[in-house]
Amino acid sequence: MSLDLSSTSNDFTGKATAPVRARIAPSPTGDPHVGTAYIGLLNYVFAQQRGGAFVLRIEDTDRTRFVSTSEQMIFDSLRWVGLQWNEGPDVGGPYGPYRQSERTEIYREYCQILLDNGSAYRAFETAEELDAERKAQMAAKQAPKYAGPSRNYTPEQAAEALAAGKPYTIRLKVPDGDKGPGIASTTFTDELRGEITFDHNNVDDQVLLKSDGFPTYHLANVVDDHLMRITDVIRAEEWISSTPKHVLLYRAFGWELPRFWHMPLLRNIDKSKISKRKNPVSLIYYRQAGFLPQAMLNFLGLMGGGMAQPTEQEIVSQGLDTKLADLFSLADMFERFDFKRISLGGPVFDLVKLKWLNGEYLRRLSADELFAALRTTVLSDDYLRSIVPLVQTRMETLGQFGDLTGFFFADDVMPPMDVFLPKKRTLEETMEFAVNMLAALEACDWTVEAMDAALRGLLEAAGWSVKEAFMLLRAVLTGRTASPPLLESLEVFGKARSIDRLRRFIEAQKKIAALAGRNK
Repeated sequence: MSLDLSSTSNDFTGKATAPVRARIAPSPTGDPHVGTAYIGLLNYVFAQQRGGAFVLRIEDTDRTRFVSTSEQMIFDSLRWVGLQWNEGPDVGGPYGPYRQSERTEIYREYCQILLDNGSAYRAFETAEELDAERKAQMAAKQAPKYAGPSRNYTPEQAAEALAAGKPYTIRLKVPDGDKGPGIASTTFTDELRGEITFDHNNVDDQVLLKSDGFPTYHLANVVDDHLMRITDVIRAEEWISSTPKHVLLYRAFGWELPRFWHMPLLRNIDKSKISKRKNPVSLIYYRQAGFLPQAMLNFLGLMGGGMAQPTEQEIVSQGLDTKLADLFSLADMFERFDFKRISLGGPVFDLVKLKWLNGEYLRRLSADELFAALRTTVLSDDYLRSIVPLVQTRMETLGQFGDLTGFFFADDVMPPMDVFLPKKRTLEETMEFAVNMLAALEACDWTVEAMDAALRGLLEAAGWSVKEAFMLLRAVLTGRTASPPLLESLEVFGKARSIDRLRRFIEAQKKIAALAGRNK
């Protein structure tokens, strides 16, 4: 497929179009994800190359997973990487509000349009009925899919249920999958893959408006993209299966489709989808662990293979080191990133490569710049100030500060078995407990009170004592048998780095066990 990606005022067929507008739409449900920065960077570069606008929208309609502090962390982390948006909740713009929770009346109005034109219907099934339906389908080895009677209610039946005060959701009415071409399927163009067709038998009647009055991602996404005049939807390829639902919504409203670009997912070394089980995925972690923002941006810019390498003439005329061809700035990306070059194979999020890049950037800093970088991260006033109260009563000289606090500044702490293994526990049950402890800590708020409650709940279920559990956790965090107050130390060290340290400990023990098994 030949695409003209250089023009700011033409589409790919040469027809005049509206100015390019791209967006990133993260959900404030926890720490900002590296995948958000990756997709955000691609949208930012796409818009900047074409003289367009880059929009940040907060998709906060999932109130069950909403984290109140997450929105500000999103702003801070994306700006740390180097992204700047033209419109958003914190900067305003002509198409606001830019938080979906502030747009609920808009979604309800557009839902009514779909009800009126027959593209959607009220579904009165209870959660218990839907659960029973799913279980029956799975028992019959069928793909779970909504098949409730509400879809076929007459207007009188729907009015009767509504008058009775029955709770309901509003669902998209996908055309039946057995009514012939053009009705039985939906086809759309992916700008990287060409035409993609979905049979409607594989497209569920998606919930658009939940019973609590909040929209689902699908409705809010389409309505907002249209009203905010988004011309190019650039997102991860995991959303391909949702796109036919979005296309049906655009058509139901009579709206023009944006261009869809589905980017390859970030992968682990083993090609599995990147996840926190194998790599730190929180931007907070990388910032706190001392990675430079220009190295992280450079690394994310390498994902997907869209960055054109310097020509031989540039290498000679500018005296470039070909071994360092992977080093580039955001300005370089604006100039050289080519969306036609993107490979559909999953880009590998390789921590070894990221650390190499970071090292190259560190070595290019002056001594004053390196000192400043240290003082804004691992040696910041705030971080040091939070550590001091934990060790003050244990110190007899200032020189002991380093002895007592070294684990707060170390990157890798790996305790020997005689430090982490409780006397009455086997290695196998200790590692099983460590895995469960990781899950419990990942799920809780990062306060002393919340961690204490989560751990005590785990202890009761697993039959471990506080002494045994804290011995293991202290060893993982500090590498020692003694430390400043443990939970207070975890709180200061931070959730992202603490979870990563525990995860690395578990993975290291798995490798040791596997090696021991091979050597038997």
